[in-house]
Amino acid sequence: MAETEFERRPERERPERDRPDRERPERGERGPRGVKQRLRAKARKKARKSGRRGFLRRKVCRFCADPKAEIDYKDPKVLRFFVTETGKLIPRRISGNCARHQREVALAIKRARVLALVPFSVRSL
Repeated sequence: MAETEFERRPERERPERDRPDRERPERGERGPRGVKQRLRAKARKKARKSGRRGFLRRKVCRFCADPKAEIDYKDPKVLRFFVTETGKLIPRRISGNCARHQREVALAIKRARVLALVPFSVRSL
C-alpha cells in the first residue's frame, strides 16, 4: 500500500503544558493589563456594588393599573412614552409594562409608524 504525503510527514513536536520558566502570578499580583480588561473589571465591580442597593419599588404596568387607559395606534401622544428619542422601542424592564401590554404597545407603535403618526427614526442633518 502506498503511503500518502500526510502519512510521511514527521509528527510535530508539541510544547509541554507545564512551563517551568513561566510562573503564574499569585492572586493580587497581576501584571499590566490592557485597556479593555481594565474597563471590563471596572464594569464588573460597578455591577457588584449596584446589587447592594436597598429595595427598589417594583414597576407597575400603567395599563393594568388603570383599566381606562387604552393602547391605540391612532394616539401618538400615548405611544411617544414608549419610544426613545432615536425611535427605538423602550423595553418592558424599563417601561414597566407587563408582557401582554408590551406586545400591544409594540404592535400599536409599528402600525402608527406605517401611518406616519410616529417616526421610524430621527433624521439627523
